[in-house]
Amino acid sequence: MIPVFISEELKTCVPELTLSCIECDVQVMEENELLWAEIDERVGKVAASLKVEQISELPAIAASRRGYKACGKDPARYRLSAEALLRRTVQGKGLYRVNNVVDLLNLVSLSTGFSIGGYDAEKIEGDAVFGIGRENEPYQGIGRGELNIGSLPVFRDSKGAFGTPTSDSVRTCVTPDTRRFLMIIIGFGVMEELENATDMAVSLLKKYAGAENVETKNVTIG
Repeated sequence: MIPVFISEELKTCVPELTLSCIECDVQVMEENELLWAEIDERVGKVAASLKVEQISELPAIAASRRGYKACGKDPARYRLSAEALLRRTVQGKGLYRVNNVVDLLNLVSLSTGFSIGGYDAEKIEGDAVFGIGRENEPYQGIGRGELNIGSLPVFRDSKGAFGTPTSDSVRTCVTPDTRRFLMIIIGFGVMEELENATDMAVSLLKKYAGAENVETKNVTIG
């Protein structure tokens, strides 16, 4: 399993941070209709039960926003991916269809409020370290182009930044050629739900992506 660490700088800013890491072999497919039936059901429930102004008050979202502020980033300008998913859902915009692996990741995020990174594990070089972005540090976000990751929590490997709770990067994105997948569920402080989110993710990976050789690990401060 790829070694994942939290930098001393980020530990100081967000001492309650925990990362739930899942690494497994997967089969990437363009679409899975059974998965989308589950997603559509969840979308309907979320849209019927939430208002936009309530999203930032959800425990996992509120904790994540506090983490961003502690690092010096405005969560209203650089929305967490989970918050963005929830807002799209409540506003009736629906979710993008990408592939079965990314789609099931989004289902977990939508269901739990955790922002989740999803990476092609074979594109990560060396250790993955969760730290804080620097001004003018290069980063190509998926569907966003160049993203200002200064003061943003960010995953780095030996090649540089490859993931944030706002947007994953083009360099390590999941493609039809992906065979080994790394999912990182980012818990900024709501720990009681992190285990449930992990269990849900593993179950969906096995059900809809043929996951095998599954490894899990929690990375905590201390």
